[in-house]
This record gives sequence, structure tokens and C-alpha cells, in this order.
Amino acid sequence: MLVVRGSTRFKPLLFLWPLRRHAASAAVAVAANHSKLPTPQHKLMEKDLQRLTWQRNIGVSAHIDSGKTTLTERILYYTGRIREIHEVRGRDSVGAKMDSMDLEREKGITIQSAATFCDWKTTNPSSGSKDKYAINIIDTPGHVDFTIEVERALRVLDGAILVLCAVAGVQSQTTTVDRQMRRYGVPRISFINKMDRPGANPWRIVNQIRTKLRMPAAAVQVPIGVEDGFRGVVDLVHWRSIYNEGQKGIDVVVSNDIPESVLEVAKEKRTELIEQLAEVDEEIGELFLNDKQPSNDQIAAAIRRATIGLKFSPVFLGSAIKNTAVQSLLDGVCAYLPNPAELDVFAHDTSLPATAPPVPLYPAADAPLIGLAFKLEEGRFGQLTYMRVYQGSLKKSNLIYNARTGKKVKVPRLVRMHSNEMEDIDSIGPGEICAIFGVECSSGDTFTDGSTNFSMTSMFVPEPVISLAIKATGIETPNFSRALNRFQKEDPTFRVHLDQESKETIISGMGELHLEIYVERMRREYNVDCVTGKPRVAFRETISRRSDFTYVHKKQTGGAGQYAKVAGYIEPMEMDPETGKDVAFENLIMGGTIPSNYIPAIEKGFYEALEKGTLTGNPISGVRFVLKDGGYHIVDSSELAFRNATIGAFREAFKAAAPIVLEPIMKVEVVAPSEFQSNVIGGLNTRRGTIVDSEVRDDEFTAIADVALNDMFGYSNQLRGSTQGKGEFSMEYKIHMPALAHLQKELEEAYKKILLAKK
Repeated sequence: MLVVRGSTRFKPLLFLWPLRRHAASAAVAVAANHSKLPTPQHKLMEKDLQRLTWQRNIGVSAHIDSGKTTLTERILYYTGRIREIHEVRGRDSVGAKMDSMDLEREKGITIQSAATFCDWKTTNPSSGSKDKYAINIIDTPGHVDFTIEVERALRVLDGAILVLCAVAGVQSQTTTVDRQMRRYGVPRISFINKMDRPGANPWRIVNQIRTKLRMPAAAVQVPIGVEDGFRGVVDLVHWRSIYNEGQKGIDVVVSNDIPESVLEVAKEKRTELIEQLAEVDEEIGELFLNDKQPSNDQIAAAIRRATIGLKFSPVFLGSAIKNTAVQSLLDGVCAYLPNPAELDVFAHDTSLPATAPPVPLYPAADAPLIGLAFKLEEGRFGQLTYMRVYQGSLKKSNLIYNARTGKKVKVPRLVRMHSNEMEDIDSIGPGEICAIFGVECSSGDTFTDGSTNFSMTSMFVPEPVISLAIKATGIETPNFSRALNRFQKEDPTFRVHLDQESKETIISGMGELHLEIYVERMRREYNVDCVTGKPRVAFRETISRRSDFTYVHKKQTGGAGQYAKVAGYIEPMEMDPETGKDVAFENLIMGGTIPSNYIPAIEKGFYEALEKGTLTGNPISGVRFVLKDGGYHIVDSSELAFRNATIGAFREAFKAAAPIVLEPIMKVEVVAPSEFQSNVIGGLNTRRGTIVDSEVRDDEFTAIADVALNDMFGYSNQLRGSTQGKGEFSMEYKIHMPALAHLQKELEEAYKKILLAKK
């Protein structure tokens, strides 16, 4: 999804987008453009705006064990979607609603993102009126191995709740989630959870959001009581106290009296909130400079503007497990996060050149249908495709077109999801999230009604960092390949290929847990027991300098021969942070020295040559291939000849470009009692780790280090041994870096032995 904010490129088209920043400006925007709009479209947009104003699409994201699923469970309970609260980690026989897989309930972690919907009535503090909002929620995993679930959820959401632990604060996966939110332009409100824990310090966490995540932020609440005494919050925006009473905190008691024990802190933090807003909002900034005190409504409107504009994050406090301050967070979601009409969304017209400007989409029910399939799942009734409708309406029995394949399909069944349950519906409008059965597609495909050539941009998919060989125990059944095909289709970060040399099936993923979960799912869901080999690190090869090439492929064996000549150079290439691509093919041929119909074959040959390097047999990355000249024969030239010439030219140039081996470097975060700090630091040093950051708080310390993945195998056992089982760690892929000379030599020698054995 291409999200552009504050752009002036499409000023003439603003009549399609009357709700730009906040709900309060909707009427003004429509009135200002009244003269520009045809009457039917004006009526249509007003009708759509009335519906969209009360709609929210949000995700719940955080580091592992921050309390995302527990928070979502409370949200569903307080909104009336579930009748009983159930806990994560099998504290009861049922388990949390959003953790529907047996594996999730056993391990106490979220593996797959789960979608649901609910309604929430909020009371307007100024007018006292009751407003009813429809909220679509996606609960996402916190473990970095399942980061694609977070990636595709944020791709289609309008806002998010970033959950942080009141003790641990900003952790490694928190920064990853922050990066994903920025990639897709998703506004967020922050929720400091676990305020009942010993050592809870919300002000330290607020400061971490500002410094570590580089996001202007301020608390909009102050806790009443701390740790075990936490019993409510002071609302700094509307200057009131909020308590949770009754069974499971279902009764919200609002008081205009601020407890004396927190009055001074509340005044100080309200001043701090206004100061932070003054830096990101013009209206508050002007009042602040003139020493004028903004009203409650002005502060609320400024928070909304700054949050939707990605300039600010309001910080809420609470404890999901203790059923405290969750309802006020829901009020904040409705008050400060955008509705589907408030974010600029664009698509690409495939009938135009790739350089053409994107086309704005507007969430009108009667507009041409544009929907994005963002998640696939194998259900009891076939493939279940999750879809976000951006424009137009989708109805049961409609004919829709896949923009990528051009295939026409009928929608046999349309449902709204509530975790693993579903509710049949006849139609869905723009800004909604639904699921459809019986539609074959891939994750990231765009669907239309056939009247447009629009296509949405797909999501970012990280490359796997670890692989292992897998084979079925005993006789291989069709279920083995069926399971692998299904998992590969559902999860773009799970890859399967057949090693041509060893003839082994190799699976690749984001970490050991990622692959372990899929192996276990094969056993449970497909009754296929598997044995796996030793994990392999996803090494890569690259070049360190430019190398020119002029290569002639000539073959004459009677009859038609083969002739192709290519000339140009290869050079190192940095990864594009937006697309994640670090390989590229450029055609600079002038004057037709190579006919244009052979260029695709040359490009294909280049990408084929990247699949296996000459040093260690690993894939090649970080290379730009520039084609400048060449030659052909009127009879003997063919696509095959140019493809072979390109492969030969690349391999020849690769050897002359000072090739090196790259190894994946992981960002490792270790949390352990302070008494074991020297043991942990020493253990990381023995594994060639570079300490990047460390923090000591109370009786606990955190160390963050960059360590090569190849040196991390067996670390969990070492950490348990050196911390008496009290330490824990998490790691995520950071970057590929050149391997040490002795490691590169070992890998090259091992690859030579494989090649010799093959001969």
C-alpha cells in the first residue's frame, strides 16, 4: 500500500477525499468543495462519510509477552463479543479467544494473526452524547519468527495499538513493529500494559518511546496507585478520574475529583502533554506561545490531528490482566485513531507505464471495487482469503477479477471472522475487512469488478535466514507435499525447494521456532511425522567491486548453432529500504545491437545466475547487472543462446569482482537478573557478539548485541546454565555482513568437496 501524507500532487482530486485529517473537519471539507461536486456524487460521499466516521480498523502489536492477546480478550469482553474472559498460557481449559490453534494455547504464544470485530459505545465527555463505533481488530504475534503476520496486518489497517510492558518497555520486537508501522504509514496509540507489576515505571517507558523509537509522545493518563495498589487513571485531556469497579472491572466509574495523592503529578504531566503537542500541532503551538491555556476539546482535537498525521503518539496506561483502564483505551481508539476515509490510499493503473503517478482511491460504496487479499488460510471449507475492501462493495455471488492473473471468479461465500468462528454476510462495504471462500489467489493479489485496471502494491516480505533438510518418517505420502505446498502458500516467509545436489527437501524460514512450528503442524494437521537435519544458516555471496565483461557464447554442433554476445559490467548495490531489493537488471543498449525481443532472456539469465554462487553455492545478492552492448547472428541467435551467454558472462565477471561470503547477523536481546550480568556478557563475547546497548534496572538487566546467526546455535542451553534458568533471550534478523576469512575458507572448502563428490 502506498500511503502519501501531506501531498499536493493531487490537489485537483481532493473532491474525492473530503475527509482528510479528522472527523471534525468533514463537514467543512464537503462544504468547501460543494460547488465542485456533481450532486449525485456529493450525496454519495455524505452517505459514505456518515458510515465511515463510526468505523475503525486497528491492530494490536508488540514485543512477545507484552500482553497483546490478554488485552484483546478484555476488549472483546467489554464490547460484549464474548461472555467470559479466558487467559493465555492455558490458565484455564478454554484459552484466549484469539489463540484458536492448539499449539498457541499450549505454548502461550500467538502464531497466526486473528481477526475479529466488535461494537463500542463511547460517551462524548463534552456533550455527554453516546456514539457507537464498529471496530475491526487484528491480534498479531509478538515473536519475530512470525513477523510476516504483523507485516500483512499492518498493510491493511488504518491504525494500531502499540502495547508496551510497564517494566521492560521498548524491546527488540517493539522496534521492529515500529519500523513496520512507519513503512505503511499506520498511526498508533501506545498502551503501557502491566501497570500492576513490581517495578512498573510508565515515565521511563514514555521517554523510551521518544528516544528509542524517535516518536514524539506524551501520557494522556496518570496512574492512581502503583503496582499492587493500581486502581485507576486520571484522564489528563478531560481532567477527570476513571476507576474500574464491579466484577472483572466491567463498571466504569468517572469522577471529576482528582485524588490529592496524584494531583501534583497530574498537573505536571498535563503541562508536559501540552508542551509536546505544541511542538507538533500549529493550533496548540500558537496558544502555547501566547501563554493561553487550551481547552479540553482543543487538546483532544490536537491529539487526533497529530496522531493521524504520524507526528505524535498518545500514551495510555493500564493493566489488562487486572481489568483496569481497558475501556478508556477503547475510548482513545475511537477518539484518536483514523477512520477509513482519513488516510490517503493509492493504487497503480496497470494500463499505464510504471512511472505513471498513482491513482487515489476513495471509500465510496458505489465506486468500482478495489480489494486486497492480504492473508490466506486453509479452512474446513477450502481456502479462506482475508480481504480488505478499499473502494466499492463486495457482494455474495459477485463476479470479481484478479488484477494479477486476469482470471474471473465468483464469490460463493462471504463471511466476517471472529477468530476461528465465522458469520455469513451478503455484502461488505468499503473500509471493511472480510473473508471469502473458494477463490484461488496469492497473498497480496488485488481484486476488482473488472471495470478498472487498478492494482494495489503488495507487502514487504523479509528473506528467510535459516534452513534445514526435512523428510517424512517411513513412506512418503501425498500429505507431505500437500502440507508443504499449503504452508508455503499461506506464509510468504516459509520457502521450500529441492536441493539438486543432495536431492533433499529444504525448508527455510525466519528462525528455529518458525520451522519447528511448521514441522509440528505437519504432524498434527496432516498426520505426517518428519525428521529434520541440522539447521543451516542462509549464507549469501556478493561482490565488493565493479567488474566489466564481454562474453561471446558460440556453439556449433551441426544444424542451427548458438551465438550470442553480451557486454557490460556488474557492480555492488545497496538494498533499497523501501522495497527490500538489492539486485537489479539495467538495459542500456542503444542502436539495436541486441534485438529487444532477446532482452527478457538476458534478464532471466541474470536472475538464474544469482540462484547459486561459485564460492559456496549460496544465493548471490547486492549486485546490479548493467547491459551496455552485444551482438547477434541473424540465424544462430536465440533466447536460449542469450540466456546461456548471460550466465557465462556473469560467472566470469563475478570471479573478477572480489566475491565475498555474507553471513546473517542477528540482533540479540538478553534479559536476566543483574547478578548474572558478567556471565551473560562473557557468553555473548565468546560467540563473537558485539554489545550494542545495555541497561540495568532494579534487579534486572538487558543486553543487546549483534551476533552472527551461525554462532547462536545452542545459546539457549548456555544461557540457562549461566543464569540458573532465569535468563531469556530473543533475536531477530538485522543484516548480512561479510563473514570472517577463516569461515569463508571453510565454506569454500566444503563446497569444493561437494562438487568433487558429484563428479
